[in-house]
Amino acid sequence: MGTATLTIDRDAIIANWRALDAATDPQTETAAVVKADGYGLGVAEVAQVLARAGARSFFVAVAEEGVAVRRALGVGPTISVFSGHMVGDTELLRDHDLIPLLNSGEQAARHRDGLPGHPFGIQLDTGMNRLGMEPEEWAYLRGWLLGEGPTLIMSHLACADTPDHAQNAAQLRAFRDMTEGVSAPRSVAATGGTLLGTEYHFDLVRPGVGLYGGAPFYDAQPVVTLSLPVIQVRDLNPGESVGYGATWVAGRASKVATVSGGYADGLIRAKSNRATLWAGDTPCPLIGRVSMDLITVDVTDLDEVPASLDILGPHQGVDMLAEAAGTIGYEILTALGARYHRRYIGGAP
Repeated sequence: MGTATLTIDRDAIIANWRALDAATDPQTETAAVVKADGYGLGVAEVAQVLARAGARSFFVAVAEEGVAVRRALGVGPTISVFSGHMVGDTELLRDHDLIPLLNSGEQAARHRDGLPGHPFGIQLDTGMNRLGMEPEEWAYLRGWLLGEGPTLIMSHLACADTPDHAQNAAQLRAFRDMTEGVSAPRSVAATGGTLLGTEYHFDLVRPGVGLYGGAPFYDAQPVVTLSLPVIQVRDLNPGESVGYGATWVAGRASKVATVSGGYADGLIRAKSNRATLWAGDTPCPLIGRVSMDLITVDVTDLDEVPASLDILGPHQGVDMLAEAAGTIGYEILTALGARYHRRYIGGAP
């Protein structure tokens, strides 16, 4: 097989959801964020396994993603859309029973006119300055919107991955001030906020990356293994170079494996000359530049070159690989390419 195999452990996803759920009080609902095609792992499979774990509320970035989740889950679960009620969304929201999280007065008016009586939530900006109604706009619209019975009032923390950052407490205070006296369910915590403690939990937490084995949920079970086929092995003499730009030059007699996978598969170019692949327990450095379809790996120290090498697995999770590429685990996960052969294992309820 010339394509890489991406193995996704459904049991690990279930375990991670249940562990985060156990970190909250019984009255706090634990939802699941499944945007970006289930963080690159396949939204239908991911949503279904999370529903089996116990999740009843799901969050996506845009309405089109919500349609895919509804098709996977059928009638029943709540699916909320972070981007709110965008132009052109009315039919999608109505026909697939999606709940927009209204971010502005403009969206609120669009929802009132286009889908009167249709459920909605509200997103408030408490200091991230990205999505949501700012305090002045919220104060103006609050009475009307609360009178319509929102399903949820939420905000998002900018620095939850850094527990001691002062902005966490500042945003918590702002959220409490803006929602004082409301009866609608409230939410401010994603994965990082869930781990900050119960004062951030309110009525619902909505973990995302932690479900899929990413930081800041450092106790998460690893979810993905990515095995890349070896296409060819060649011997190099000292002084010979590898790959575009000749950025790696052999300092000794070397054995180099050409491996199927490149930036078209989400192996971002920043990994060039920095990442590590694994043959069992033996690390093998990625050498030369990552190209569109291929990478090259120093396998000189292997007694025998295997049919494939792992770039994600028990020795290297998404965050370790991200560190080598100067990025974050979110990018590693969501960039996983469409060419991979996806193999799902586990999934017991």
